[in-house]
This record gives sequence, structure tokens and C-alpha cells, in this order.
Amino acid sequence: MEKQIKIIICADDGEWSRENTDAISAKGAQVMIAGRNGTTLLSKIREEKPDAVIMELFMPGLDALGVMHAVKAEGLEQPVFIVTASYSAPALERQVMEAGASYFAIQPYNKSEMIDRIFALTGGKHHGASGTSRADLRIQVTEILHQIGVPAHIKGYHYLRDSIIMAIEEPEIINAVTKQLYPSVAKQYETTSSRVERAIRHAIEVAWDRGDVDVLNSYFGYTIHNTRGKPTNSEFIAMISDKLCLQMDNVS
Repeated sequence: MEKQIKIIICADDGEWSRENTDAISAKGAQVMIAGRNGTTLLSKIREEKPDAVIMELFMPGLDALGVMHAVKAEGLEQPVFIVTASYSAPALERQVMEAGASYFAIQPYNKSEMIDRIFALTGGKHHGASGTSRADLRIQVTEILHQIGVPAHIKGYHYLRDSIIMAIEEPEIINAVTKQLYPSVAKQYETTSSRVERAIRHAIEVAWDRGDVDVLNSYFGYTIHNTRGKPTNSEFIAMISDKLCLQMDNVS
């Protein structure tokens, strides 16, 4: 029998309603609300060893970066960190993700969607393929997109990241990009398949115009030659997912 997933939500009183926390409990998880203080939260993490933590970027005591750095420095088992903030910037999101966050959300956010996100991430933590958690996978994909030069503030960046993760978890989906992959991503973000397709196309074009040619060449090789032009959406997703799959196979 699997152990119960344990979640700590760092928030002010009333920010998460009883209905929200009951919804988490109904899914079989134990939820604890901690005050919005990074020092107190760190003590709670040491004591409870949670599977997931939701916290604001800026908190009294320690900010979210300080909490994540302390967890790593102390050698504690790292939970899935979900960091929220009232604004975003590419450099800020990169700093948060590199510090160990699995997801960065902009306030205000839909609590029901966040609950689904928590379980998607923690579920991957316990059942990750080839010993790689979904949280680790998300970090790896994020790092690759940053290296390639896809700006974190555009919608296509988020759509690309989720598309690549889906292609790794369900390799056959790359053969049904229009019928399955785009609709799946669109459903997560409450948008349309055509908007997902256009946003991903835009993200790839931006990376090709502004990215480092050497980095692009290391990932895509022949696709950056003048005769080939930019890779298609499906080529881009397939090549990144294939590269990560090979890395995971080598590790396992």
C-alpha cells in the first residue's frame, strides 16, 4: 500500500478555503496549512518531510529561494516545490526553477487547477519512469528550453514544456500532435489547439532568431542548416524528448 501523500501549503489564514483543503483530502492526501513565514516553513519541512510544498516567493524570515537552498544544503529529501508570485520575469522564473521549484504560478490562480497540478507532480514523484520523477523531468526540460533561448514569459514556452513532458511519458503521442497533443495541452490551459500550435511556433521562431547557434546545433544538428530552416513543432518536441529519453536510459 502506497504511503499517503503529504502536502504543506504556506499561506495566510483564509487564503485556502475549507472546501479546497477538503478536496485535497478527498483525493487521499494529508494537507497541512503553515503560516506565511519561510523560517517556520523550513522547520515544518524538517519535521513533516512532505511530498509537496506550496509557498509564496516572498515571505518573512526566508523567501522561497532561501527555503529551497536550505533544504538542499541540509540534505533533506526534496519535496515538489510549487512557488507562487504576483508577477513574473524570465530571469526570476529561471532563478526559481534552478533553485529547485517544479512549478511557478502567477497569482491569482485557480485553486482547483492547482490541486490537479499538485497531484500530477506528486504522482510523478512516486511513479516516475526509469526512476526519474516528473518534477525532475520538468526541471530538465526547463533547463533545455532556457539553453536553447525560448523566453520564459511567452505562452509558447509553457506549452512547449508540457508538450515535451507528454511526449516523454507517452511517446506515441508525437504521432498524433494535432489530434492528441495540442488538445491535451489546450485543455490544461483552457485555450484552443490552434492557439497552442501558433504559440509553440512563435516560441521556436524566437529561439531561432535570438538563440545561441552552437546550442541549437548541439540539439538539432541538420535542422538548422539553411536548406532545412527551422524545425517544425513536432520535430522540435520529438528531438528534445528523444534526447531526454536517451539520457534517462543511460542513467538507469
